[in-house]
Amino acid sequence: MPNLTLAELGAEIQANVRCALHEDIGSGDITAQLIPAERQARATIITRESAVIAGTAWVDEVFRQLDSRVSVRWQVADGERASANQALFHLEGPARALLSGERSALNFLQSLSAVATRSQHFADMVRGTAVKLLDTRKTLPGLRLAQKYAVTCGGCHNHRIGLYDAFLIKENHIAACGGIAQAIASARQIAPGKPVEVEVESLAELQQALDAGANIIMLDELSLGDMRTAVSLTAGRAKLEASGGINESTLRTIAETGVDYISIGSLTKDIKAIDLSMRLSL
Repeated sequence: MPNLTLAELGAEIQANVRCALHEDIGSGDITAQLIPAERQARATIITRESAVIAGTAWVDEVFRQLDSRVSVRWQVADGERASANQALFHLEGPARALLSGERSALNFLQSLSAVATRSQHFADMVRGTAVKLLDTRKTLPGLRLAQKYAVTCGGCHNHRIGLYDAFLIKENHIAACGGIAQAIASARQIAPGKPVEVEVESLAELQQALDAGANIIMLDELSLGDMRTAVSLTAGRAKLEASGGINESTLRTIAETGVDYISIGSLTKDIKAIDLSMRLSL
């Protein structure tokens, strides 16, 4: 599946920000009203820890929606690594808007940068192999596209976006359809142009998926030996994806079996927000 690009996300970013501002500001920022409306201010946002940056467009959109008079000047770009205590961007404009937008802007940036940082960490671990690391659907509700974009900023890749753009036929689907071949045949009839992926739990099921013409075959918690055998048996007839129970101690070894993809839910699920801080001056 192709990676998301920022050019595709304009409407999504606007919607994400609109929801965030409504959630945070609601009927109005009553604390910001303590500040005279004409008061101007400057601010610098720093990161307190090393991070791969993602989410600059969401920050821009926060201040665009709040007050178009706010100037945002970036010192980094998405996909770049920033060092601890480095300035990420500068703000200048009405003090009320800077303070009202601070939390929403930093929430986007710290969360998406956390995803990008985690993704680069894993991508670095398999550097030199041919494998592609994929994200999953284990994302925050309402922020799936944002998180999947952040994955690409860290050098990993997108799996399917949702339940609509590709088939992923798992154990229960197979049982309900009457078998692997039947499930794949039905998928071809329902949506002929969509990729068809099948999850298998044994080499025997792998052979069934190959014979039925699956595009991608997910190897669910197969042993390393069985993964190597699967690569040999498949011989390029389908793409192979390793999945299930993969962590830092097993990632490199699995990548070296020759599988095409490894999917890792923790790229988006088990993240800790990057520590950011805004310093205001009048």
